[in-house]
Amino acid sequence: MVATPIGNAQDITLRALDVLRRVGVIACEDTRVTAKLLAIHGIKARLTPYHDHNARGAGRALVERLQAGDSVAYVSDAGTPLISDPGYRLVRACADAGVAVFPLPGASAVMAALCVSGLPTDRFLFAGFPPPKSAARARFLAEIAGISTTLVFMESPRRLAASLSQMAEILGPRDAMVGRELTKLFEETRRDTLSNLADHYQAAGAPKGEVTLVVAPPPKARSEDEADADALLEAALAELSPRGAAERVAAETGRPFRRLYGRALDLGRRDQ
Repeated sequence: MVATPIGNAQDITLRALDVLRRVGVIACEDTRVTAKLLAIHGIKARLTPYHDHNARGAGRALVERLQAGDSVAYVSDAGTPLISDPGYRLVRACADAGVAVFPLPGASAVMAALCVSGLPTDRFLFAGFPPPKSAARARFLAEIAGISTTLVFMESPRRLAASLSQMAEILGPRDAMVGRELTKLFEETRRDTLSNLADHYQAAGAPKGEVTLVVAPPPKARSEDEADADALLEAALAELSPRGAAERVAAETGRPFRRLYGRALDLGRRDQ
């Protein structure tokens, strides 16, 4: 008894196609969308709808079918199922019923955006859709502003400019990337600061298609050691050149001369 989440996208895997040919029924968000995918690959299968509006009743029927020994595949309209998707309820129902679930991941706009963003990928938070109303969105952004990871959002095209502007205000001057229709035929990316991206989409208008937004982590605050070094350099600069100040602080603290010299030059320019 197997329920298999499968991504419905142009780069579907060979394994997923094999499963779709063999399962007893395919549950999907929109039978019309999935029927087109199956027709492209010459697959004939029984389809049944499963979405936000019928998840309770349809999920119960699918679990009963699985318990009777049938097999079911669950397909999303685009991207990987269960990511911002009602399918997680079906997985939970299967788990509660002791039914095995095997993932066959398809293309994911979230992962695609992260990989092409040029921003750190070692730690990230997928934050889903920000709230549509400005006040709720401000609270939402304030809650995650201090998290030291790359942030990934989905957003409505018509709210994109407003969200970017509010992110620039609350999250600060960070680099970001807007991805449109990622993993699809007309995919497009744009990289800039949050404020510049907000200005662009305010002037250009709402883009077409699905939008994925990746935002850089917050800039690292200066450590206490760096602050101490600055204090020593500033005191030395009162009577010495930047090179002399760096040499003195390097001798006193054992810190690398080259780094101290570069910082002394910055401090000297700031005070001019």
